[in-house]
Amino acid sequence: MRKTEIYETMSPAETFDLGKKLGRRAEPGMIICLNGDLGTGKTVFTQGFASGLDITEPVSSPTFTIVQVYEEGRLPLYHFDVYRIGDPEEMEEIGYEDYFYGEGVSLIEWSELIEELIPGEAMGVLIEKDLSRGFDYRRITLTFGTE
Repeated sequence: MRKTEIYETMSPAETFDLGKKLGRRAEPGMIICLNGDLGTGKTVFTQGFASGLDITEPVSSPTFTIVQVYEEGRLPLYHFDVYRIGDPEEMEEIGYEDYFYGEGVSLIEWSELIEELIPGEAMGVLIEKDLSRGFDYRRITLTFGTE
């Protein structure tokens, strides 16, 4: 059964901290689908998540490389940005299954573009802005559990 938790953050630091808390709880084989419009804080969340895995090297969005691997932390982090994927078959070319079913954590930005490849037990993270609540306000919805 899928569960939902909603968090509200009022600054990039709070978004980072939420990512860090989730990173501390991460387990091998975990898949996180990170979605939200441009500029909502997906990279800030990911930087916090990496910090929670004890990764200290700089983390940026792998827009042009599709996947960036960080191996120095408690668990490897496989950070995907599939925004430029034209066809899910491109994921097969980079060997996505080795990452998804490996010993690390896969965090996938724009995962809705490859939805058919995502296992049902993947965690969903949706980051949304609401400018009526302030420029830095974010509503972050987590969905987890099995379908």
